[in-house]
Amino acid sequence: MAGELIEIYGKAHANLLGGEVAGDTFAIDYLSDTMKCALYTNVDTPNLDTEEVYSATNEVVGTGYTAGGNTLASKTITYTAANSWGTPWAGTTAKEVGDIVRPTSGNGHLFRCVVAGTTHSVEPTWVVTPQRETAEGAGAVRWVEVGRGITQMDCDDLSWVTATFTARWGKIYKSGGGNPLMALLDFLVDKPVSSGTFLITIPVLGLWQSFAVHRGV
Repeated sequence: MAGELIEIYGKAHANLLGGEVAGDTFAIDYLSDTMKCALYTNVDTPNLDTEEVYSATNEVVGTGYTAGGNTLASKTITYTAANSWGTPWAGTTAKEVGDIVRPTSGNGHLFRCVVAGTTHSVEPTWVVTPQRETAEGAGAVRWVEVGRGITQMDCDDLSWVTATFTARWGKIYKSGGGNPLMALLDFLVDKPVSSGTFLITIPVLGLWQSFAVHRGV
């Protein structure tokens, strides 16, 4: 899914934590529940704030596709502390907005690039206050502290073989228990396949990530 987007449905955050009320049917246990990915045409208009459950309306129809989509395989949830995750900072290196690094000498924090550019030859003094910026000098890369570790939800790539159809969106949802939605896969443009394999490559960061942030009170 290079160049494409994965976004989490608004209600999914609550459902992944057990739902909005005790015993909520929509609660998602990512590892033990059957999670599926359904594909949709460009007629569909997803709404991340108001949609909560799977619907077959505007779902793809075609050779090699079964209504309801494919089941996610090899699901994992992994937490990694900052000092053991991410790419160490390096000098005179091009960085893009969204890149994440950890200091060369781990300080228990991760930093996301918010202004692209080339890093300075000397490592900056990292500002570890939550959500505060670290600057590398005038006109250079700027970073923001994003947390002390990361939780990642991952799965195998998804594929439909010997397929003929066109998809614009993918929707990850729990099969059963009300079929609550978890993530929206935005292909950005129509993705056609003709007597071939329709492949969704899950990014290195996985389907969903959450940084372990600390807040003041």
